[in-house]
Amino acid sequence: MEFADLIKTPKIDNVLLHYPGRPLQPDGTLCITGHHLILSWRTASQEELWLLHSSIDSVEKKVTSMNGGSITIKCKDFKTLTIDVIGVEECNNVTHSLECLSNLADVSYLYPFFHHATFDILEDGWMAFAAEAEFAKLANHTDEWRITYLNKDFSVCPSYPRAVVVPKSVDDDTLAIVATFRNGGRFPVLSYYHSDSGACVMRCSQPLIGPNGRRCKEDERLVNATLSAGKRGYIVDTRPQNLAQLAKAKGGGFELEVHYPQWRRIHKAIDRPHVLIDSLCKLVEACSDVAVGVDKWLSRLESSNWLSHVKDVLNCACLVAQCVDREGASVVIHGNEGIDTTLLVASLAQVILDPDCRTVRGFEALVEREWLQAGHPFAFRCQRSAFSQQNSRTKNHSPIFLLFLDSVWQVYQQFPCSFEFNEHFLIMLLEHAYFSQYGTFLGNCERERKELNLSMRTVSLWSFVNRPEVLQSYLNPLYEPNASVVWPSVAPMSLNLWSGLFLRWVIDQSSYEGALKTMMEIKERDKEVRTRVTRLRR
Repeated sequence: MEFADLIKTPKIDNVLLHYPGRPLQPDGTLCITGHHLILSWRTASQEELWLLHSSIDSVEKKVTSMNGGSITIKCKDFKTLTIDVIGVEECNNVTHSLECLSNLADVSYLYPFFHHATFDILEDGWMAFAAEAEFAKLANHTDEWRITYLNKDFSVCPSYPRAVVVPKSVDDDTLAIVATFRNGGRFPVLSYYHSDSGACVMRCSQPLIGPNGRRCKEDERLVNATLSAGKRGYIVDTRPQNLAQLAKAKGGGFELEVHYPQWRRIHKAIDRPHVLIDSLCKLVEACSDVAVGVDKWLSRLESSNWLSHVKDVLNCACLVAQCVDREGASVVIHGNEGIDTTLLVASLAQVILDPDCRTVRGFEALVEREWLQAGHPFAFRCQRSAFSQQNSRTKNHSPIFLLFLDSVWQVYQQFPCSFEFNEHFLIMLLEHAYFSQYGTFLGNCERERKELNLSMRTVSLWSFVNRPEVLQSYLNPLYEPNASVVWPSVAPMSLNLWSGLFLRWVIDQSSYEGALKTMMEIKERDKEVRTRVTRLRR
């Protein structure tokens, strides 16, 4: 395929742009390249607008007269812009090109494979969070775990990374048997170790017990290997009990208490992926309607149920954190496949428990370890966003990662001094998960990224973000290291709509940006003064 075959009209003059936060911009020039829609103007004071085709969620065309029409572009970051074009044929051609270029089937045609770093790479982001380096941190606290390369060729579990951490007392032969007993081969692996209590969080997929109550003693041995003498543990199932029972009838199921007597099973339901995408669509639709009255706005916000989903996630993560920190009990988390709500709860619990996960570096490591390496299918889940047509959505599309980032933001806004990063950092991660010039979020698992040879053919997002001049804009000026566990409130009055994300194209954010800049300047001046005082005292 050649990009030129999809671009019948590469350039149009005299277009008019309607864009949030900007006055009407006439006399513009529209250009379409293989990866970008570019809008420019003759006056030097107006910046060019570059839009990645992969950021487009939907394109709507409206022919207004024989002289032309308008094209409304709705993006995956909830931005909407309308372009008035002269000429019906030109309008049709541009619409067709944008629809084709924003839905390329072959991943190798995406922009990350054509983008070259325009900066000096100080750190190779592809090697920044290697499993061995992360395991070395664990080894400083305990010798009861080991790193296994049983899955080095991805034959045991296609969605797991080549290296995972498991109890030292369980050998690879046992793990291979357990993999046949867990959905998709996702046997229990270590997610988090609590150094104070010795308790741990493990994650996996549902057991394949089926309607006949199949048993696997190797699985029981692996799960029990995480328990200290005389200790009990908790199995947190992210499905409602009726769905778990339904899964059992279809060959899946849950751990039977008769075979796992030291474990207590708790169901903390989080809605299924297709419910979440519908909820997000309703929320974004309400946020985009600026003409609605207060009562109707509040009614639509409530009926979207988005904050109810956030509450469910926080409740479940707090339960896991409480078991580990307060009771010193180990926890096993799973749902059906172990690639969505399982990762969501396991990673959010770590944000609550571990102060390192509330630093920039620690949070990047968390995303890499618990989402990218753990096999969350970003290519599937982030292919569509809130503006996609209902008939174009499938069960693979879901805002699971967005729900995680929103949940983190809820904790952040309750503990604004305990996070090294600000909300722009979270929004940046979200945007790159849906569309990016970097290869970090491409593919569904480590196996696919290896097959695509991303580490050699694309630039890592971490290589760009961790440059000091870039990272500065994502730092929280109020940050004070807090080694304690942060316990977020899940009361209705404590949860807020993330306006910095959902309303940023509707409400002017300049006052917030100005306040943030002022706080950074004050902090820098305070740092300089403290340094001078220290020198004078010497």
